[in-house]
This record gives sequence, C-alpha cells and structure tokens, in this order.
Amino acid sequence: METKRLIIRDFIASDLEAVHAYASDPLVCTHTIWGPNTIEDTQHYLNSVIEMQGQQPRMDYEFAVVLKESGELIGGCGMHIGNPLQAELGYCFNRAFWGNGYATEAAAALLQLGFREHGLHRMYATCRPDNVGSAAVLQRIGMKFEGHLREHMRHKGKWHDSYQYSILEYEWA
Repeated sequence: METKRLIIRDFIASDLEAVHAYASDPLVCTHTIWGPNTIEDTQHYLNSVIEMQGQQPRMDYEFAVVLKESGELIGGCGMHIGNPLQAELGYCFNRAFWGNGYATEAAAALLQLGFREHGLHRMYATCRPDNVGSAAVLQRIGMKFEGHLREHMRHKGKWHDSYQYSILEYEWA
C-alpha cells in the first residue's frame, strides 16, 4: 500500500536492524504488552510475521512502514481479522518519527484495507489510558471511544487498563 508519504509493505528478513531499533527502546515499549525486545525477541517476531504472510486466507497482517522519500523503515502497523468481519488494528513507530502524523497516515491505510479490500463491518483498537498520542491517532482516523476496560490485561508484572475505540464501515465510508 502507498499513502502520500509512506510505503506500507510486508516485512522482510533484512528489516531486523530497523525493527529492533524501535522494539528495543524502553520509551517506545512503555505502553506495549511486549518489549523492550532483545535481538532474539525481535528476530522471533520478524520470523513469525514473515511466516504469517503465507496464510490462506490471510487473516493477519503485520506491515513495515517505510518513508517514500528516503526508504527508511520507521515503524510497523498491523491488522488482525476475526469473526464476524471485524479486525483489530495497531501500530508502533520509532520515537524519532513521533509527532509527524505517520501513525495516523498508516492507520488510515489499514482502515481502507479492512473496509475496502476485506469487506469488514467493524475495526477496533485499544490503547493504554495514559497513551494520549495513540488515543489522538484513533480519534483522528474517525474511531469512536467505546469504553474503559479496567484491569483486563496482565503484563509486565501488573494489571493494565485500556481504552477501546472502533469505527464501523458505514461511518468510515
């Protein structure tokens, strides 16, 4: 997929170093359920998403986000299709590129993939309540706040809350 400034493509084995640059950053991983990664963690992730590309039918997408202008890999985004005709989307970017609208641009492209290419009815995402940047991205792409999930997820040794957002196909259209 291409947007105004981005190429959104499948990951390849040679993306390891660029992915590890953000996946090993403690600040990037503050609001994630994974990381900060070791190089082995990042290699395992990359191997699994490359294997995922062979799904038939493909239900899980994890993409590299690359700047058109420079070819630099700056982050990743993904969409995971469930039943019935719903998908969860997410994204993660190298912090050197935060605040430039790249996550919004990539997330909007995922909505197009989900609704136009897969005929989905609903797409949703969660973020930690203190991740105001991610919440703003979800709002900018037209998602509506659905609720506050209280201590529904345990990771990194403690319970975490999430905000849930969604958008329906007819709202997107």
